[in-house]
Amino acid sequence: MRQDWLNPATLRDATAVQRDMAASAEQLDRIGTVRLVAACDTSSKWRDTRGPVHAAVAPATWPDATALPAAAVTQTPPFPYVPGYLGFREAPAIVAAWSLLPQPPDLLLVDGQGRAHPRRCGIAVQLGLLLDVPTIGVAKSLLCGTVEDEPGPTAGDRAPVVDRGETVALALRTRARAAPIYVSGGHRVSLESAADWVLRLCDGRRLPWPIRLAHDAANARRRAYMDQVAETAAERPEH
Repeated sequence: MRQDWLNPATLRDATAVQRDMAASAEQLDRIGTVRLVAACDTSSKWRDTRGPVHAAVAPATWPDATALPAAAVTQTPPFPYVPGYLGFREAPAIVAAWSLLPQPPDLLLVDGQGRAHPRRCGIAVQLGLLLDVPTIGVAKSLLCGTVEDEPGPTAGDRAPVVDRGETVALALRTRARAAPIYVSGGHRVSLESAADWVLRLCDGRRLPWPIRLAHDAANARRRAYMDQVAETAAERPEH
């Protein structure tokens, strides 16, 4: 794991690192047999751009879809919140949570962008390279590009998201008449395979169930942390 890919010294360095990672990420399928699938997410206090990040990785067996205990950590981020550089704020905590898992998953869904990023390096690209695992970006909104035609109304309908002449994501309808989500490859997963996996894992809902598990686990970690902080403050003697 290259340390500058995880924690660059300056914003200028971060820009160079993103371009380096984008060039290093594999856009063709190299997934292998998937026996363990996982998703990751983070949670933080509303509007707190410098406070701790609560990260969780939620694994499950595949194809029987049995959820396993999530790994979660709380860390103070080394990098402030800067639009377009979210990975440097959240990836260190996610990497730390990943290291707590008894067995590394074979495929990781990331609540965020993959190549649908101005420098083609969303957090799914970054995590794929850092962890050497196939990754898929699953986002609820667009960071860059425009949708060429609206996807049809049926689950599975899709439309390309194009940025500066390159197809960087798919607007994917995962449930009939629900708003589409935006799926992009991270590392070692092609765009079409990414969409196929997301549909396979959606179970009739808008978001894949591993993403929902990771979301719940990250929020649970944040609530436990805040309860601990409140308890510690209550135990301090008054002066």
